[in-house]
Amino acid sequence: MDGVLVNSEELIADAAIAMFAEKGHVDTCRARGLAIAVASGADAVKVEANLREVGLSPKLFAAIIDGTQIVRKKPAPDIFLEACRRLGLRPSSCLVIEDAVAGVAAAKAAGTRCLALMTSFDAEQLALADWIAADLSRVPPEALEW
Repeated sequence: MDGVLVNSEELIADAAIAMFAEKGHVDTCRARGLAIAVASGADAVKVEANLREVGLSPKLFAAIIDGTQIVRKKPAPDIFLEACRRLGLRPSSCLVIEDAVAGVAAAKAAGTRCLALMTSFDAEQLALADWIAADLSRVPPEALEW
């Protein structure tokens, strides 16, 4: 794995981003030399506000892609393909962390691997993901070590 793409959607994403920050995953990814991007259907003001609300500076991320920078929304893969392009990485070398059905579909359509968090949907609804976890404290180790 060379990169991590984190979803940051409106209300749902606040929880996902907060968990990512709270568990020290940003620091862990950076220490491992992984590029991290935030990909959100929200506008830039909302994305940056979400990040700051959970104590993360936008400067921690190699790229931030918001909904105004793409034409087709999820489940189209555009936002994740753009994130990979900006990171200079092949989609197959990136992990998307998602919590929505449309986002999982977008991640898989982009050719990335996907870790789905059951913050809003159950495992059956998120079944397209490569890995599914209740939250970031219960992520299967293989999801972060490939």
